[in-house]
Formats: sequence, C-alpha cells, structure tokens
Amino acid sequence: MTNVVGHLINGVVVNDTERTQDVFNPATGASETQVALASKKTMEDAIAAAEAAYPEWRNTPAIKRARVMFRFKELLEENADKICALIGQEHGKISHDAAGELQRGIENVEFACGAPELLKGEFSKNVGPNIDSWSEFQPLGVVAGITPFNFPAMVPMWMFPLAIVCGNTFILKPSERDPSSTLYIAQLLQEAGLPDGVMNVVNGDKEAVDVLLTDERIKAVSFVGSTPIAEYIYATANANGKRCQALGGAKNHAIVMPDADIDNAVNQLTGAAFGSSGERCMALSVAVAVGDEAGDALVAKMTEAMKGLTVGAYDNASNDFGPVITAAHKEKVQGYITSAEQDGAKIVVDGRDPKVDGYDNGFFVGATLIDNVTANMDSYDAEIFGPVLQVVRVKTMEEAMKLINDHEYGNGTCIFTRDGEAARYFSDNIQVGMVGINVPLPVPVAYHSFGGWKRSLFGDLHAYGPDGVRFYTKRKTITQRWPSSGVREGISMSFPS
Repeated sequence: MTNVVGHLINGVVVNDTERTQDVFNPATGASETQVALASKKTMEDAIAAAEAAYPEWRNTPAIKRARVMFRFKELLEENADKICALIGQEHGKISHDAAGELQRGIENVEFACGAPELLKGEFSKNVGPNIDSWSEFQPLGVVAGITPFNFPAMVPMWMFPLAIVCGNTFILKPSERDPSSTLYIAQLLQEAGLPDGVMNVVNGDKEAVDVLLTDERIKAVSFVGSTPIAEYIYATANANGKRCQALGGAKNHAIVMPDADIDNAVNQLTGAAFGSSGERCMALSVAVAVGDEAGDALVAKMTEAMKGLTVGAYDNASNDFGPVITAAHKEKVQGYITSAEQDGAKIVVDGRDPKVDGYDNGFFVGATLIDNVTANMDSYDAEIFGPVLQVVRVKTMEEAMKLINDHEYGNGTCIFTRDGEAARYFSDNIQVGMVGINVPLPVPVAYHSFGGWKRSLFGDLHAYGPDGVRFYTKRKTITQRWPSSGVREGISMSFPS
C-alpha cells in the first residue's frame, strides 16, 4: 500500500485523500509515496485551529515559548539522522549536505530561543512632565509560510520558530515534492510541548496557496521560491491586506580578479556552483573572469578540479551531490546547456546524461562548465538551478560590476581578490543584497537577516534575524501620565510638545 503524507492540523495528522500527488525518489525515478493535496475545507480547518489557539498562545510568557524551542532544538539534534534520510529520499541531497542544511535551520531555532530579549521593547521615562512612553512588539495573529523544495528543513525554520516565539500561530505550506521531512519536524515541535493548533502543516498546490492569500484570518505571508511566483504571492497578499515578504529567484555572480588566489577561488567555486546540484538560491552560477589570463587559469583549474566530482544517491556520503528534483527539471537544466552551446558558448565539461551505476532512471545531471558565455544568451539570463557554472570574460572590474548591477536579480554575489581597496569598492557599490569577499556563499548567520535586492525580494523586510522579529510583530507605542493628586491642567488647543 502506498504511503500517503498527510497534514498536521490541531496536533493531529490527518489525510485528505480526495486529491493526491506522487512523491518521487529522484535518485531512482520511482514513487513509493504520495502526498495529500489539501482541499479548501482542509485549509479552513487548519486556519480555524490556528485562530482558536492564538489567544492563549499570544498571552503565554515569552520565556515559556522559548522553553519549547530549547526542547525542540534538542529533539532536532537527537533525530538528525532520520531527518537527513527523509531529505535525501525525497530531495536527493547527499547526507552530508542534508546535515549542513539541518544545522543552519537549528541555528534559527537557537536565535528564536532568545525571545525574552528579542521582544523586550523600548521604554522612555519622563518624556514630558510625569509622562512615560514605551513601545512593545505584539504578535500579528495567524501567519503563514510557503516554502520551496530545495531546503525542506532549513527554509521552514527561517520562518516558524521566530513567528511562534513572537506569539503568533502558524500555518506552513511546504513543497509537495518533498514533504516528509517537513511534516516530521513539525511533529517534533509538538513533542517539544507546543500546544495543539499553534503549528499546522498543510500540503497542497495552488488551491491551498490561494486560500492562504485570500482568507482574512491570515495576517502575514512569508514565501521563498521563484520570482514569477513571488510576484504573484506578493501582489495577491497585498491586495488582500496582508503583510508579505516574498523571496524570489537569483543569478549569483562571482568576480575573479587578476590578483585572486586562483586555487582558493576554484575550491570555493566548485562547492558553491555544484553543491546541492546547484539547487540553491545562493548558488554561484556565473564566474566573471577579469582578463583572459585569469579566465584561462580559472577554466583550466576548474576543469581539473571537476574530474574528481561524483554525482549519485543520497546515502553514499562519498558522493559530492545528488540528482535534481524531477525528470522535468533535469530536461530543463540540460536544455539550458544545449542552448548555451547553440548560442556559441564552449562546453568545457559536459554533464548531460551522466551514467550512475545502479540508478539508470535517476534525475541526474553532472557538473557542467561552460566558457565564453555572454550576457545576451538565454542561459545567462535564466536561473538554471542546476549544477552548471558559466564563465563570462571581461576586461575590467567595472565591466564585471556592470553585468551584475544590470541583471534583474540581486540576491548574492562574491569577489575573489587580494586587494582590499577593490573589495571595499565592490561591497559599497554592487547592487546586491548579500555580498561575499572571498566567501562564495554569503548566507547570513541566524542573528543577521537574509534577503536580496531588485527582483530577488518583494517586500520591505528580509527573512529571519532582526528583520524577522519585526516582520512577525507590530509595534504599539503607549504614552501615559499619572498626574499628582488634585492637580488639573487647563484646556490647551496647541499641538502637544
């Protein structure tokens, strides 16, 4: 009998099997699991559960909310092997990479454990005669998160731990492509002592998403995914009066300067371009070599480094990366490689249709290196989201920066250089939200905030960290006076000062 991944509503796993969808193991190409796709009624049940749980949870002291997160962190660590196996089975991510993803999620839980400090508010005494003023940060109510397939553990933990410790109740709509690890993590949160209804998980497709975007009981929506969907999420949520942060696509460039440590740059680019099969919104997919000498050295050394890379199944830790998520995505990635070749680029290392022993039907794409790419090629413009590194050659740093600043996406970028002046100029003037100096994946730690610029982010606040606290709370400012007994002021028609 096929296993069906259900929903977590009001502390209970329920199945809504009127509509289901296959969940594939991308290494084998086979489906042994299905996921239930929520109906409108199921969505409304989840929202009703979150709404009912909100008043009591809102008034639960922040320290008690934090204690749930402390226990949750322990359970995540105790069950890490099972979580990573579930990620590998449905996403294809190699075990060591899944462990890294989970650890970055746990770091966001650790940040959320600081709720008593994060929510302290601000106080000013005697702003006027016997007048005190303070601000406090109150929860919004029922909030929702819509998360992508590429980080089924980490990205949801960018959202719900912080939202929950801020006093909100939460509805998570994870990717229907790899739902099992996300549901299991939510069950661990229940085991940690979270009251029923505070955290709900509903699996589904656009029908489920549209309920979250239009139901007036949902006060805010967080989203991570592609830019076209991010635009739709942001516009629809705003039209329905909701607060929204929608993180979209990326095309991340690394500038390789003539003075760069090429060996270090190659090592860093190899992991940043091909790790997780390139299915990261922070993947470095374009290397911009300044000068042909740097370009030739980079291509030669990358070609050599890539000879040792292995693509395969998640449970062999000696593999470097796994398959892409679906057969359709494999075809799309390989189509961009072919497109680049037809447009005149040089395929230096060709990863199309690799042979993986024992996994003939898997969705594998090998590491691919393409040289002489130009900005007018379709493969350059698009977010390929696969293990493909394209090399663009320019003559000057200014030309390289113009390429990056002219691109519609502004998520992440990096420069490899030994020159502090160049690095400082780059970081000051590049129009990108997250910048690395000899750091290829400049993903902010949990106590900073994550987000790009331009069409990589729709909304005013970035994800997690300090911006996350502000996103999941609303400021209330209170000004009070307790005049001395018997003292009464006369009427004043002037604006108070």
